[in-house]
Amino acid sequence: MNLLKKLLALFGLKWNPFSPELPMEALLASPRIENFCWRVEHALTPMGGFGLVHGGPGAGKSVTVRLLSDRLRSRGEVVVGEMEHPQSNIADFYREMGDLFGVGLKPHNRWGGFKALRECWKAHIDSTLIRPVLVIDEAQEMNNTVLSELRLLSSTRFDSRIILAVVLAGDDRLLKKLADEELLPLGSRLRVRLTIEPASRDELMALLKHLVTSAGAPKLMTPELMATLADHSAGNPRIMTQIAEELLMAGAQRECSQLDEKLY
Repeated sequence: MNLLKKLLALFGLKWNPFSPELPMEALLASPRIENFCWRVEHALTPMGGFGLVHGGPGAGKSVTVRLLSDRLRSRGEVVVGEMEHPQSNIADFYREMGDLFGVGLKPHNRWGGFKALRECWKAHIDSTLIRPVLVIDEAQEMNNTVLSELRLLSSTRFDSRIILAVVLAGDDRLLKKLADEELLPLGSRLRVRLTIEPASRDELMALLKHLVTSAGAPKLMTPELMATLADHSAGNPRIMTQIAEELLMAGAQRECSQLDEKLY
C-alpha cells in the first residue's frame, strides 16, 4: 500500500487535508476574501478594469484566485482565462492569450493579434454585458512591456470603454513593479484590491478545523495540537499546513489513531 492510501485508510480521510492539491470544497474563504470575490463579480466584471491581490509568500493569494476563478466560472456567461506563464515575452504572451480566449493569432503580427483579441472581447460584451476576465497568479514575474501591453489591450475609445477585467495576484515585488514610472498608468487603474495580512491565531485555528472536517476526519488532531500549530506558524497558512503534513506523515509511520502534541 502506498503512503497516500495508507494515510487515507488509517485516519479515515477523503484526501490529504494539508496537500496543496485540495479540491474546491476544501478551500476556505475568509470574510475578506468573500468580499473581494463579490466586488470582482459585481463591480469588475460588469465594468472592467484591474484588480489586485497582494500578500506575502504562503499567505493565501493562490487560494484566493482559485476561489475567484471557480466562482466566476459558475456563472455561465463569464469567460475566464487563467494565465499559466506570466514570464512570457510579448510573442509568447499573445500566443497564450489566443489560446485562452479561442482566437487564432499570429505572434509575428502584433497588430493583428491586438485587434483580434479586442474584437473577440467586444463581441462577448455585446452579447452578455459582462467583461471577459483574465486571472494572473505570480504576476510579479511579468515584465513591464507585457503589463503595459495588457493595459492597452483592455480599453478602447480613448480609454472610455473597458473591454477586459484583469486580476493580478503577487507579492511585494508586484507592488514595487507597479510603482515604476513606466507602469503608473496601470497602477492608477486598480479598482478592486485585497491585501492578505498574516492570519490571526483564530483564523489559523478555523482553517485547520475546516481542512480536517472537509476531509472527513474532524478529530484527526487534538485541540491542543491545533492550538500549538496556530501559535507557531507566524501567521502563515502555508507554514502551518506544511508542519501539519509532516505530523500527518509521522502519525502514519507510528500508526497513531489521532495526531497529538507528542508528535510536534
